[in-house]
Amino acid sequence: MTIIDAHSHLWLKQDTWVDGKRILSLKNGRSIFMDEEVQMIPPFMVDGVNSAEVFLSNMDYAQVGGAVVVQEVIDGNQNSYLTQVQQSWPNRFFCMGMAWNLEEAKAVKAAGLKGIAFPGHRMHDSLLTLMPVFQWMEAEGMVLSMCLADDGRQIGQMREVIQQCPHLSVAIGHFGMVTTPSFEQQVKLALEGEHVMIESGGITWLYNSEYYPFPSAVRSIRQAADWVGMDRLMWGSDYPRTITAITYRMSYDFICKSTELTDDEKRLFLGANAERFYGFHDLPELPYIKNMSE
Repeated sequence: MTIIDAHSHLWLKQDTWVDGKRILSLKNGRSIFMDEEVQMIPPFMVDGVNSAEVFLSNMDYAQVGGAVVVQEVIDGNQNSYLTQVQQSWPNRFFCMGMAWNLEEAKAVKAAGLKGIAFPGHRMHDSLLTLMPVFQWMEAEGMVLSMCLADDGRQIGQMREVIQQCPHLSVAIGHFGMVTTPSFEQQVKLALEGEHVMIESGGITWLYNSEYYPFPSAVRSIRQAADWVGMDRLMWGSDYPRTITAITYRMSYDFICKSTELTDDEKRLFLGANAERFYGFHDLPELPYIKNMSE
């Protein structure tokens, strides 16, 4: 089975401010996050660097062939680093840039990045202020990654973007904020356009209190598939933040072990849909390596 991660993050260092609050990498995987010290990434990442090399090691171990790297304002602008990553491993990564206007969007494409990620849930202005950027992305064949606020206020705005840009490839993140009242409306945005997908980045975070094997998460995937079809859904891990609680393999193998999804549905959700949507090709064959403790 081809496995592709449709929602991950990379950074050299977190060093930014959001809404007047500090985000800064510390040692041993910790960061100042919104003025509070938290375990941002696993403690073995002692220097705070969330590198492509470490991620590739995790991907190879977990037999994940490719990954989509999105961006979040809490990590700071990583365009320069992700350009290097895309150039170094073009078949393993699909890297998204960050841009807030048309000039910045053009610079992202000129750098060789394949899409633009918008953490819409961090925005205070309407998504429609970015319509010129979305229209340009549609014309240029770039992919839009969008995470929406959990209170439903951006759903109508996103619907208008999809309607005005019918050929724009759109991936809605965080599985439509699955544990909130906006879940159904966000997922059903996939019915608004031919090129709209829903990816599950962060689903294990949203069901963190339930913990592995996340039975409610599986039921939510089943529900979303009943609404829009399994061919509109993709797995995403939200690496590396989610693997402070679970291993990288655990972020998808609860799907593999579930009896509520068919083998074909698992194949689509875990990789085939993302392979088609993002255009991955020439992915490596990754054999299972037995653990020493087995």
